[in-house]
Amino acid sequence: MSVRMGTSEYGGTFYTQGLVFADLFNRGRAGDDRCVVKTTDASIHNAEQLDRGDLEFGFMASNWIGRAKKATPPFARKIELRMVAPANAGPMFFVKLAKSPIQTISDFKGKRIAIGTKGSGMEQHVQAIFSVLGLSFDSFTPMHLGFAEGADALVAGEIDAQFQPPIPNRVMTDLSQRTDVRVVPYAPGQLEKILADIPFYRRITMEKGVFRGVLENIAQLAVVNVLVTHERIPESTVHDMAAAIAGNLDKLPQMNPLFKGIEDLFEPLRTKGAAAFEFGGVPLHSGAARAYKEVGYLT
Repeated sequence: MSVRMGTSEYGGTFYTQGLVFADLFNRGRAGDDRCVVKTTDASIHNAEQLDRGDLEFGFMASNWIGRAKKATPPFARKIELRMVAPANAGPMFFVKLAKSPIQTISDFKGKRIAIGTKGSGMEQHVQAIFSVLGLSFDSFTPMHLGFAEGADALVAGEIDAQFQPPIPNRVMTDLSQRTDVRVVPYAPGQLEKILADIPFYRRITMEKGVFRGVLENIAQLAVVNVLVTHERIPESTVHDMAAAIAGNLDKLPQMNPLFKGIEDLFEPLRTKGAAAFEFGGVPLHSGAARAYKEVGYLT
């Protein structure tokens, strides 16, 4: 039977990354040993399919994997996920109109902020971030809008800021062409506080010109997206996938620009050991651990 990898919608971030991982895994393989990429509804759906045995690998945002392990909503039962590899760290950020008086995240009190649809991963991120910063949901008006709806509302002046998913994404690119926007910076010390409290975030620099309106490099948060598997998947299968990834870290950014910086995501293995990858308490699969020992990331 083929090795099945759950990704996202066709053309989405996880889908395009999955194509690359599958290509590397499949080199020198034939027939049923090959990996096939499946379109899915992304993180939560992938975890549920892994639990049912419908997938061998799946992409997830790392903020969800601990919830799956503990059966925290939206998961109704514990899922025995195992970590395989980080894929990328995608910047998430608040965007405002250039003419807005908002200077930093601290200015959100009393404002109308689009935080994604009700119960979405984006809303979960906002809750986590604002909890650390001491910003209660009573101090601003949370607007539960999808990405395209939120962008339209920002252009129309119906909201003051919108939380945007990792770039590149079409909604943000289109929004930056329709109107003059700016990324909202964090106040001094806020990023450091969040990073100290929440292990699945990383500091990332959004580079000048990444979309129209980014006039200088700006530090923001990024969530680590990961490839996971299930405890039942054979060690040899996971080893071969992890080895294909770890053995091509230098080539991955050339194959898909979303992998830019992936080598930096692997470096903590050298100092922190397997715990560097065990987001949300989800253990590293033994097959992945063996692969990383072979290439010198683990001792």
